[in-house]
Amino acid sequence: MPQQQTASQRATAPAAAPALLPLRPDAFTVPYRDPVWDGPTDPVLAADHLNGEWVLFYTQRRATQPGLTGVEWVHGTGIGVARSSDGGATWRYQGTVDGLVPPETELPATLWAPDVVRIGDRWIMYLTVLGGRRTDWTGSAGIVQFASRDLQTWEYLGRIELDSPRVIDAAVARCGDGRYRLWYKDESRGSNTYSAVSDTPEDPSSWTLEGVAIPGRAHEGPKVVRLGGSYWMIVDEWRGQAVYRSADGAGGWTRQDHLGGLVLTAPESVDARPVVGRHADVVPLGDGETSDGGTQRALLVYFTHPYWGGEDIGTMAPDPRTRLSHVRAAVLEVRDGILVCIEH
Repeated sequence: MPQQQTASQRATAPAAAPALLPLRPDAFTVPYRDPVWDGPTDPVLAADHLNGEWVLFYTQRRATQPGLTGVEWVHGTGIGVARSSDGGATWRYQGTVDGLVPPETELPATLWAPDVVRIGDRWIMYLTVLGGRRTDWTGSAGIVQFASRDLQTWEYLGRIELDSPRVIDAAVARCGDGRYRLWYKDESRGSNTYSAVSDTPEDPSSWTLEGVAIPGRAHEGPKVVRLGGSYWMIVDEWRGQAVYRSADGAGGWTRQDHLGGLVLTAPESVDARPVVGRHADVVPLGDGETSDGGTQRALLVYFTHPYWGGEDIGTMAPDPRTRLSHVRAAVLEVRDGILVCIEH
């Protein structure tokens, strides 16, 4: 017979982690605002099965800090964290992530646009790092990797060599050929999306350059997800999110024709002008499974500047409210081979 626990043993046994509730299609119905600087941008979600919560990471822009000039308010930024135990309906601010400044980085460091991916038994963070606080868009920028077993303590793994002085906005996913790809914005090459490939994506030295993935009009913030049997990439064109499709995610990206290939062109408005959805994450929803085990729907998590249209950051009005941002969400759904956006 199995030995039974005594009352004392039961009292001291660690409590089981609460079950992770599925991400809600109506998550962020109340937009998330950063309680420190009121400037959350570049959101990404991670599922914390150890604690039964969803974790929101984001760039914590210093939107309300006084005395800053030029674009200094988007530099010197940390990575903010919030958690949700109800599927994304409500969020609790947790501060900023410690330990994300690589050795020999010029201080104070600027941290932008993390992507957090579960690979094996760890989470890997791909993070943009710049040295110093700048008032303009100069300076080198690179992508580094960290690893964590609990989404709280992070170990530095190293820098990814991408043969460019200015690369930002990492996104990583496993493709149909079984290999992992890293997509990123190369600001020294027309601000287009480039890719690198790896079979061991937890190793920063393993990435091999492939070249341009999405050419043409300048853009940023790529994100790739598999829905409805295809791979989809969204990129931020600063007039909405552009939609591209690939059979396997390894290449051959073609722009969607529907509505000019754009979604989130006007989820809000200010002074009768459209406010566009900016730099987004895409997380598959657990409903609507297809016959091959994939999903048909995903949550598109993005940010907006509710008091500014979002055309060109250099054209911002002097009104300090224009710097404010918040995080919202919409649902993406594959219908007859077209990726459509359902805003709420």
